[in-house]
Amino acid sequence: MKKWLVTLGLLALPLGVQAATLSTGNNIKLLVVDGKKVDSSFWSETDSIELTEGRHQVVVRFDGELKDGSKSKMYTTRPYLFEMDVPKQDATIVLPRLSTLSQAKAYFQRGPEWQLELADGTSRLLNHVELQGKGFAAFSDMEAVVAEYNREHGITFEEGYAVDLEQAAVEVSDKGEVSITGDAFVQLKLWYSKANAEERAAFEQWVQQQSAP
Repeated sequence: MKKWLVTLGLLALPLGVQAATLSTGNNIKLLVVDGKKVDSSFWSETDSIELTEGRHQVVVRFDGELKDGSKSKMYTTRPYLFEMDVPKQDATIVLPRLSTLSQAKAYFQRGPEWQLELADGTSRLLNHVELQGKGFAAFSDMEAVVAEYNREHGITFEEGYAVDLEQAAVEVSDKGEVSITGDAFVQLKLWYSKANAEERAAFEQWVQQQSAP
């Protein structure tokens, strides 16, 4: 099975902006990066991408053939989403070695610990979200699943980087009181990112009416 490296957002990079290769370990499949599906097929898997330094959103899953007694079976997890700071150096998303089906099931039931191994030999734990699908073939359209997650959580992408608008525009006091902060432009982007298609269309129509002479 061939392996391919995909370059995202590297055309016409500003001077001084560096890119690093982000790879995945054994049986870890890249699904979506910064809201865009990573093109792969049965014959050609993409297990490396080049990303500019900074915050990116990466979605992967474990998908491998494991031993089950005298036979082998495929084991596939739900997708896992990371909001991660990509460093200047190359890095790899890894898990402990899982060789049997029972071992893998037990490990993911306990809660996996995803690690980012850096080229300098250091590693760090990756905070993750296990995406929850709805209905049959819930993850057949991964771009739509991730888009819905981002809409619900106020996450958007600006100049190729993941931006959590809730962190930029929502403030919670020590007493748990929530207030909207930031300038009006950030607030508008936050609410627009949370709107569904119908609400966005109505808002865009309203904006056009306000701009009409």
